[in-house]
Amino acid sequence: MFVIKINITLKDSVLDPQGQTVLRALHDQGKNLVNDLRVGKYIEVKVDTNDVAIAEEHAKELCGSVLVNQVIETFKYSVEKI
Repeated sequence: MFVIKINITLKDSVLDPQGQTVLRALHDQGKNLVNDLRVGKYIEVKVDTNDVAIAEEHAKELCGSVLVNQVIETFKYSVEKI
């Protein structure tokens, strides 16, 4: 069995209003060392296979078809045996 760990973020060219809101809140609290902040999503998927190649292919398929809006988002993933 493997766990697929997926990090999804908005592309750099896409505005991130949620990230800007959090950044303003941090600045309001005096945390002025933070000069940029982007909010993303983290997803874990467990797959029942003993073949890492199949798990990796499944990760690409899930991200490409359902989990990621590739017009505005980008993703990175890792596959770990559990």
